[in-house]
Amino acid sequence: MIIRKMAQNKWLVASMFFGMLMTSALVSTMPIYSEGILSRMLVKDLEASQTKSGVYPGTHWSLVNFFNQSDDKRRQTVARLDNYMDTKAAAGFGIPIQELVRERRTKSVLFTFEEQARNTGKTKPSTTLRMFSGLEKHIRLVDGRMPSDKPVDGVYEVLVTDRALGNFKLVLNTVLVLEDPKIHGTVKIKPVGVFAKKEDDDPYFRDTSLGDVGSAFVMNEKLFQSEIIDQDKIPIASAGWFFVLDYTKLELRGVQGFLDTDKQLRKTLSAAVGQYQVDFTVPALKTIETYFDRAERLRTLMWSLNVPVLIMLGFYVFMVSNLIVDRQKNEIAVLRSRGAARWQVVASFAAESLLLCAIAWLIGPLIGMKLTGMLGASNGFLEFVQRSKMPVHLNGEAYLYGGIAAAVSFLMTMIPVLLATRVSIVGHKQQLARYQKIPFWHKAFLDVLALGVSLYGLYTFRAKLKDLQSLGLNSEDMRIDPLQFVVPALFVLGAGLLLLRLYPYVLRLVYWLGRKWWPPSLYATLIQVGRSNSQYQFLMVFLIMTIAIGVFSAGAARTLNNNTEDRIRYGNGAEIVLKAAWPNDKPPQMPTMGGPPAAPTNDPIHYLEPPFDPYPKLPGVEAAAKVFVKPQASFSAGEATGSATLIGIDTDDFGRAAWLPDGLNAYPFYDYLNLIASDSKAVLISRTLADQKKVKTGDTIFAGWGDTDKQPFIVYGIIDYFPTFNPNPPLGSVDASNEETKANAPMLIVGHLSRIQLQLGLEPYEVWLKLKPDASTEAFYKGIEKADLNLTDIVNTRTDLVTAKNDPFLMALNGVLTLGFIISILVSFVGFLLYWVLSLKGRTLQNGILRAVGLSLRQLISMLALEQLLTSGMAILIGVVVGNVASRLYVPNFQIAFNPSSLVPPFKVMFDSIDFFRLYSTVGFMLLLGIGILAYMLSRIRIHQALKLGED
Repeated sequence: MIIRKMAQNKWLVASMFFGMLMTSALVSTMPIYSEGILSRMLVKDLEASQTKSGVYPGTHWSLVNFFNQSDDKRRQTVARLDNYMDTKAAAGFGIPIQELVRERRTKSVLFTFEEQARNTGKTKPSTTLRMFSGLEKHIRLVDGRMPSDKPVDGVYEVLVTDRALGNFKLVLNTVLVLEDPKIHGTVKIKPVGVFAKKEDDDPYFRDTSLGDVGSAFVMNEKLFQSEIIDQDKIPIASAGWFFVLDYTKLELRGVQGFLDTDKQLRKTLSAAVGQYQVDFTVPALKTIETYFDRAERLRTLMWSLNVPVLIMLGFYVFMVSNLIVDRQKNEIAVLRSRGAARWQVVASFAAESLLLCAIAWLIGPLIGMKLTGMLGASNGFLEFVQRSKMPVHLNGEAYLYGGIAAAVSFLMTMIPVLLATRVSIVGHKQQLARYQKIPFWHKAFLDVLALGVSLYGLYTFRAKLKDLQSLGLNSEDMRIDPLQFVVPALFVLGAGLLLLRLYPYVLRLVYWLGRKWWPPSLYATLIQVGRSNSQYQFLMVFLIMTIAIGVFSAGAARTLNNNTEDRIRYGNGAEIVLKAAWPNDKPPQMPTMGGPPAAPTNDPIHYLEPPFDPYPKLPGVEAAAKVFVKPQASFSAGEATGSATLIGIDTDDFGRAAWLPDGLNAYPFYDYLNLIASDSKAVLISRTLADQKKVKTGDTIFAGWGDTDKQPFIVYGIIDYFPTFNPNPPLGSVDASNEETKANAPMLIVGHLSRIQLQLGLEPYEVWLKLKPDASTEAFYKGIEKADLNLTDIVNTRTDLVTAKNDPFLMALNGVLTLGFIISILVSFVGFLLYWVLSLKGRTLQNGILRAVGLSLRQLISMLALEQLLTSGMAILIGVVVGNVASRLYVPNFQIAFNPSSLVPPFKVMFDSIDFFRLYSTVGFMLLLGIGILAYMLSRIRIHQALKLGED
């Protein structure tokens, strides 16, 4: 019976299954995406740490020291630990092992030369014998040959480094006799080869400089094992195991295994020799441990981003389930009147829903894996780029999340069933006769409740943001409260429902105003929509939420992306900032040998300016400017004194190369540069300086640094913002709510570079470059190399922007908002089409009668289009209005994601026409396609069939 019932309503059932499937798939993307993006960022961070420190992060070094153990005990311990490292530890790390280097070191022993003539009676030098497994593959011989793996005439052949030869004043093939009470028997060694690293960046070498073997002799692995360890010729002082791991294959799912293996390894080694005889070095450990917190915050962010879409999907499932139940209410009422128990009716629907939810649960996470690829490729709202693929895996957590989503979908489908089974056959017939019933949400005033909660949330966030700024607190990576997305969704829902409550009165007004002039088609449409308004409520609410949340998502994504980009561009000042090494007469700093640092001299340093001509000629450069920055320049204005950042520029070049958005100052940026261009004494000062020191336009200000005589400058203009200048007080330095404590806000003076160099002194400046839009960064760097420019620092804004775009939190924001909107549009289209198809089928008799009384097909289609305009069109219009209002109100709260002191330029809500073009074109295409399908269905209606249906 259940299967036959599903077959009779196949399109409705398929639509409901689609909603369940999308819900399960969307929710399952959260753990899959979190794992994938954090795995990628973990590798990127480890790569960055390697670049910064020069230490390969994918290593794990453990060392055990032997003190009072017997020879047998040491041998057994080393053998047992070797076996543990080869099996359990190697497998436990969960990533490919490039090398497992076993290190052995004997106790320090004295030695003498076999030739008695070399024994001068001086203190005998000491050394150790070392062994490294697999060394031969990673070294090259500088001199001599490789040693034998067996004793040669009772002598052990060994390798040495150049440093060891120098330290011991040796030549190759000199026989040395080890003399020490700890030695069992006579031990002779002979260095036969000098080795060096085959590759400088080979991670095999724990000590990259080989300084650790600068006073030791290195034996063959096989020889060391058979003679030193097995025969106990010399006591072992320590044994080490150095894992070289391919950290690029490390993923978040393997992090816990890595940490557990490290913990177990430490425990095993400590149990073998004692806690205080073990040393460990794991460079990646600190980076790895931070990722658990980042994963939790990312998961919270994704939940909060998906909440509006999940509400929408739940609403969709409820709406389709309600449509299914509406079509079967007559059957339910008949069954109840014939004695069927309520639970029996509910059980039949529950079995159907359980079957659909189970299939959605099984398939949803697989679709979620595909959707995750879309998340990783998102570069903005409805904007995609080519990126390297994220490591994506289907995990148990994805099925757990998908199962929860399927269970919620099941509950949503059962609500209409439970409500329908309460109605008897008489009550059902009464409901059919009452078109003007008030929806539940209007009876319960859910619109007022949702609006009240959302406005209270807005007030709370504004107060929180004010406290954050006044206390100068810090914010971590995209620290967004989950309610920041829930509250706007409530506002959208509440505002949409409130406008729908008022909409019937607007329809009545329109009908009343033109009741004497409306043509029959419009008259019939107004009556149809006005009398059956409650039938359209579900669809209209659904469309309102889809469009409004789409508009809000576009505004939120564009605002956060653009503000992030603007902060980077403003903070750098220009597209490329170069710092060159200037020849000078600064005396070199002498080593202090552990004593107090030498006192700095007050002698002035004289610099020689390198040529500037090569910079404008670099490949792809559009403009170049000299920019001198002196952070702690002193100044005086009247009786007021202080320190400020002094910037020296050439106004024309600077205006072409620097970046500053419009609207930050009272006048355009270039007007200020033109203002001071004509007078070399003219300067611009920051408003912070003007306010704190009571300086105004036309005043004279004296500025300088060090022992130089301060020179007079004339204030021509006061500016709020200037490239790289942050007027906000440092974090935690002031209480912004107290006007009296703002006296330490940073200050700025901008003057002419030529006058500063001539009157105050010649010191190194930066070179700011603007590249052509199509310029290649690779060609630019090759140009620097070809020009042989001696640079000490390069700031590349393009690289910083790419790094910011690849931040997992920003990627999650763009990806989830885009994916949520696309899913919403798909679901809306299915819901829209489903609703109107069923509506047309239900009104076949009415449409046939209208055709029979003389209405043409064109008039009938125009009636349908008008009905669409009054319902779907009005819902879209309300959605646009509500979405824009929600963006204006709630998007400013996202500035809490940034550090208050770094909010330069100030945070502002941004919209881009391209976002709305994508949004409205997608929705418009959906509506036109839907109307086209409905018009085709109308054209297929046969009058005689419709009338025959009425007779039946």
